[in-house]
Amino acid sequence: MNWLLASILLSVGLTVVLNLAVRAFPRATERSTRRLDDWAASPRSSGVRVYFPWKGMLIASIVLTVVLNIAARR
Repeated sequence: MNWLLASILLSVGLTVVLNLAVRAFPRATERSTRRLDDWAASPRSSGVRVYFPWKGMLIASIVLTVVLNIAARR
């Protein structure tokens, strides 16, 4: 099997599996989000809000996987 194809399929497959797991246990996700919010709002926090672009990270991961696999073949 082509390593590039396998790498992309595994990346997308893992993303789908993790999204299904989150949907299967919505209360666990809510609890985790609440705990992270409480931790971020603690006095030791600087008050800076962090933005996590998960869609961009997913796209960047796939693009980087493709680029690295092409570079490795040369």
